[in-house]
Amino acid sequence: MTPDRLAADAQSIFAAAVDRVRPARLFDAFDWASTLSRPLDQYERVIVLAAGKASAAMVAALHAQIGRRIDTGVAVVPTAYLASAPRTDGVALVGGGHPVPQAGSVEAATHALALAGSATEADLVLVLLSGGGSALWTAPAAGLTLHDVQQTNRALLHGNVPIHAINAVRKHLSRIKGGRLAQAAAPAEVRALVLSDVIGDDLTAIASGPTVPDPTTYADARRILRTMPNQGDVPDAVWQHVESGIADHLGDTPNAALPRTQTHLIGTNRMALAAARERAKTLGYQTTVLSHAVSGVAQQVGSEQAHQLLSQHVRQPTCYLWGGETTVHVRGAGRGGRNQELALAAALALDGAAHPCMLLSGGTDGIDGPTPAAGAIASPDTCSRARHLGLDAAAFLSDNDAFTFFERVGGLLRIGPTHTNVMDVQVGLVWPGQDVHKVV
Repeated sequence: MTPDRLAADAQSIFAAAVDRVRPARLFDAFDWASTLSRPLDQYERVIVLAAGKASAAMVAALHAQIGRRIDTGVAVVPTAYLASAPRTDGVALVGGGHPVPQAGSVEAATHALALAGSATEADLVLVLLSGGGSALWTAPAAGLTLHDVQQTNRALLHGNVPIHAINAVRKHLSRIKGGRLAQAAAPAEVRALVLSDVIGDDLTAIASGPTVPDPTTYADARRILRTMPNQGDVPDAVWQHVESGIADHLGDTPNAALPRTQTHLIGTNRMALAAARERAKTLGYQTTVLSHAVSGVAQQVGSEQAHQLLSQHVRQPTCYLWGGETTVHVRGAGRGGRNQELALAAALALDGAAHPCMLLSGGTDGIDGPTPAAGAIASPDTCSRARHLGLDAAAFLSDNDAFTFFERVGGLLRIGPTHTNVMDVQVGLVWPGQDVHKVV
């Protein structure tokens, strides 16, 4: 078995995972209209509000089903997605900032809130949410500026705060998150259709839950901010806002059921892994899904997954699948993303393995960190190719520079924006033969 064949198989398996969670397929599979209180043609207006990496494709998929029945709407995607995003008549498309919000994020959220506020009891508001929606819909609370929110987001990201905690803070600095969009749309009927980009598919965390009750409070936001090692980077205005909320000078996010609002999960990482498993089986691999909830530091996870491959004694071609989302501890000045960093750590662990095995790690959104790659592929010869070029893989890993490493050595996974997002997928392939071990 050649490395090129293994790499091709790994990419085919990953592609199947992504294809399964493309919005067109998801909308075909979910009968959202059956959840409405009355037939679609009996609503006075249908308003579409969409945010996230998949939002433009979700709007296009919806339009394919109900066409001109959409009266108005607005969708926001990362600015880098605009060039490849589908356009839909009647729905404005805006580019926003991700992972740190920008002016377009405020423009989109303000537009969405205005449309929601114009809705009446006779209207239907369809909210389409996907990963990235939290940064892409930014409506700073009274007394806060975009700069305040940007600084806080950067501090949270650099403080290695878990995504659930980041969203708890974001909700309490916003007029749209944490159920507030559904509040703004009352008394209209609201249906939200969601692609999950969080482990456990927690609806309160996806896009910071603009259509579901929020279990967190201003006190939770303060506790999270206080535990950050870099809490001094949080603007004074944010601290004052949170303290005012705790003192009951501000209304907290809604924590009870929102009238006439339903939120439905239509796409998940589990769906993607199930499709990957089926593709691997058709390629002749015995296949096992090892986890739907991979988390932790990318470098550690990559090493652990590689050692899992090295510990296997297989008698037929075997595929192992993982799904979830890791984090990166930024200590260097390099360029990369969590999937590329995971793959580089795996390459170091696989270095010298005696027979063919391979690990691919990729983001289902097609974009890994601030790079044009979705991830990377590691094999037993990755580090030896680097040494031949005079490159030190460990040094690149220490500098968080996985993109530069794989760009020079080879192995980047380049697929472009996919306009979907259900976290990450890792594909591990092991070919039978002598026992997998590292050459000493």
